[in-house]
Amino acid sequence: MLNVFGSASMAELFGDFIVYRRLEPSDPRLPGLEQLWRELGWPAYRIPRKAEPEYAWVVERILEAARRLDAPQARLKRLMFLGDTYMNDGNAFANLCAAGGWEGLAFIGADKLAEAPQSRVEGHVFLSNRWAGLAEFLEYARRQGFAFDEHLAVVIDMDKTLVGARGRNDKIIDLVRVQAVKDTVASALGEQFDHGAFQHAYDTLNQQVYHPFTQDNQDLLAYLCLIIGAGLYTLEEVLAEYQSGRISSFDAFIHLVDGRRDELRAAGLLDLHQEVLVAWDAGDPTPFKAFRYREYELTAARYDPSPADGIPVEKLLQERILITEEVRQTALYLRRQGALIFGLSDKPDEASIPRPALAAQGWKVLHHCPTLCVGESLGI
Repeated sequence: MLNVFGSASMAELFGDFIVYRRLEPSDPRLPGLEQLWRELGWPAYRIPRKAEPEYAWVVERILEAARRLDAPQARLKRLMFLGDTYMNDGNAFANLCAAGGWEGLAFIGADKLAEAPQSRVEGHVFLSNRWAGLAEFLEYARRQGFAFDEHLAVVIDMDKTLVGARGRNDKIIDLVRVQAVKDTVASALGEQFDHGAFQHAYDTLNQQVYHPFTQDNQDLLAYLCLIIGAGLYTLEEVLAEYQSGRISSFDAFIHLVDGRRDELRAAGLLDLHQEVLVAWDAGDPTPFKAFRYREYELTAARYDPSPADGIPVEKLLQERILITEEVRQTALYLRRQGALIFGLSDKPDEASIPRPALAAQGWKVLHHCPTLCVGESLGI
């Protein structure tokens, strides 16, 4: 039985100890990627993705610096990772343990209510089909002699773990992202926008079989939908060119589109195309800024701390982005034991942090947005 446990923000757990996709901590006292890439001996600046070893090298340095700030005499020896995906979060966890030379345990959770509650352990990863399985996970960690103290770093994945819990509240995150793509494409195309054609193109290209082309990157998917919507290519032409190998990558595609500048100009899309192309060629993994800015606005609007009196929990789960109470209780408990609590998000900064004009109006970075906390009591 899920209950509402009042309201809070993610910052209650870790303050500004969090990084978004660019790996620049929200706390200005901590080093970020722009400072660390040279120290790590990289030949050039680039933003690694979450499952890459290079990502872990950066985060390990940031965690060590965060620990020195609030416990100067302590040295990190152990890592606990709380996430929702076995492959992506599991790889990030393993890479972090290797980077720090740390002993580690990870919890990978999701609510799968069609199944009987169950948990299993695979190596150093504890998997549960209930978020309430965190209570069992903590007991398992104790039995393993895994100490909860100032030598422990607890890294918490943000989207679909700390907020928008997978299997419980994650659909709203996906809904908001798709709406942001749709709004951005519709705004750019104006009267030319065809909702049915957009949805068909989006749903088709968002499939895993096309991830080698789209790189599972919503910015690239949004751009593809824009170009298809403008009529420069049909969806069928894009798929045929990709499947035949004539367009082997998104990079090849966007540069082919760049050769059709007269058509882009006629469609009123040349400036927007140029912005995306310049960012893409510069190695920016978030090249479609207009889409991500819209995603931020729609996402922040779904963080709603207003009282839930008389509103069924199921309705809250469908309409608001909520803090996962079981994860919150776990983090607060471990913090009381002296552990470092740190947030990790692969969400782009542009979709997480308000632009200056919005910040001036009172809009907040996502981890400072209050919302309701929903889940079960762990009794800790």
